[in-house]
Amino acid sequence: MKSHYVRVWDAAESHPREDELAWKIAEYALSRPPIDDDVAEMVRCRVVDNAAVALAAINRQPATSARAMALAHPHPNGATLFGLAPEITVHAEWAAWANATAVRELDFHDTFLAKDFGHPGDNIVPLIAVAQQTGKDGAALIRSAAIAYEVHVALMKGISLHAHKKDHVAHLLPSTVAGLGALLDLPIEVVYHAINQAVHLGFSTRQSRKGGITSWKAYVPGYSGKTAIEAVDRAMRGEGAPNPVYEGADSVIAWMLDGTQGAYTIRLPAPGKAPRGIMETYTKAHSAEYQAQALIDLAYEVREDIDVNEVDQIILHTSHHTHSVIGTGSNDPQKFDPTASRETLDHSAMYILAVALEDGRWHHEDSYAPHRAARPETVSLWNKIETREDADWERRYHDTDPAKRAFGGRLEVIMRDGTIVEASKDVADAHPNGVAPWTWSDYVRKFDALMLDVIDASERDRFIVAASGLDELSADEIGTLNPILPADSVEYSQPTGQGIFDWAKDA
Repeated sequence: MKSHYVRVWDAAESHPREDELAWKIAEYALSRPPIDDDVAEMVRCRVVDNAAVALAAINRQPATSARAMALAHPHPNGATLFGLAPEITVHAEWAAWANATAVRELDFHDTFLAKDFGHPGDNIVPLIAVAQQTGKDGAALIRSAAIAYEVHVALMKGISLHAHKKDHVAHLLPSTVAGLGALLDLPIEVVYHAINQAVHLGFSTRQSRKGGITSWKAYVPGYSGKTAIEAVDRAMRGEGAPNPVYEGADSVIAWMLDGTQGAYTIRLPAPGKAPRGIMETYTKAHSAEYQAQALIDLAYEVREDIDVNEVDQIILHTSHHTHSVIGTGSNDPQKFDPTASRETLDHSAMYILAVALEDGRWHHEDSYAPHRAARPETVSLWNKIETREDADWERRYHDTDPAKRAFGGRLEVIMRDGTIVEASKDVADAHPNGVAPWTWSDYVRKFDALMLDVIDASERDRFIVAASGLDELSADEIGTLNPILPADSVEYSQPTGQGIFDWAKDA
């Protein structure tokens, strides 16, 4: 690995472009590194994971709206949309918009947590869309995805956006651009300008994940993928971008992050060295914010030792991130509101613990149903739960050794008779360090569980076989990578007619 020291430069300083982080990212992306077999296998797993959660959300409002917008931009031999027949194609950037929204809607795909956090599987969707439109094969797609993961993980390890209440899309955009550059084998200078443009456009606040959380949380990776594709397209046409976007006197570091004295170390593999970042990432066995994964597994275990009707108080001792983002440290009253949106409830550790303790199961729809959230006994238990930041859990959350990182917590359950039941879990069971780390068969099982009685058996088999042999797929076969659902199970036949893209002048 090579360490890149990144700081704000005074306006009077002179540096070659080769010293800029954007150039270093582009240089690595275009170095055509070899892809290890286990990395290629994990890319295949995440392609299946994305498809599973996207199809499960196919008719939810954000997915249908995004799809209607995409269908208003048809493009012959363009990119396909989840669930639809392969002859229905749209411009690649609109396929990225619609497909990434569907993937993100249920908050049910992969994650990485470090100084910052995000969902690196969001990189895959625009890469598939562009591969389909430009005729790239499976091997190129795998390499580009592995590179995008590598860049994304490096940025999340090196620069905290959350500390400045900036949304994690600012790291997703440059990683997707890096992957697109690798996919298309573009010149370094083109990718450099596209990265600068993407980062410049990528900063927004974390209000999208605070208070009354709305569907915009689902649209964020769609916006990112669409923006990344457009930035690359502009750069390919010879257009430049604001630079240096990280180091400049009026850059994102100077004015949106740590200020003019801000400095970071970003570690990337040396050019030509194999990307391994995807192997540090992890997916979700449960449809909820990642810090809640271990909590759900822990609740399943603890409920065997307690009577939930006799609970007086529950205290979760955990990391700063868990406490402040999904816990009582957020100070969000909405996290205790039984009428809150699904997006809000899946960011409430208190709600998630209460339901998991009562039900002993978690379902991407049933566990968030309004009638489920409104149960009086659930509301009562929910309001007995609080989170507390714990220095040791915070230290373990940021451990530099991936094998020692902990994203769980310690539950202290105080019963009415004064009995205290304590239990802890470092990571979710499905995590690479968990008791049952996920492999290919688990991802296929997740796909089957979500698609039960929805997808035709022959189409299910076709897609799983295609994904399992992704590195052998031809350019034509990439065009059929998205699984197809029966036509009557997808709301797509006509645009909604509610937006500008569907406006008829003579209406």
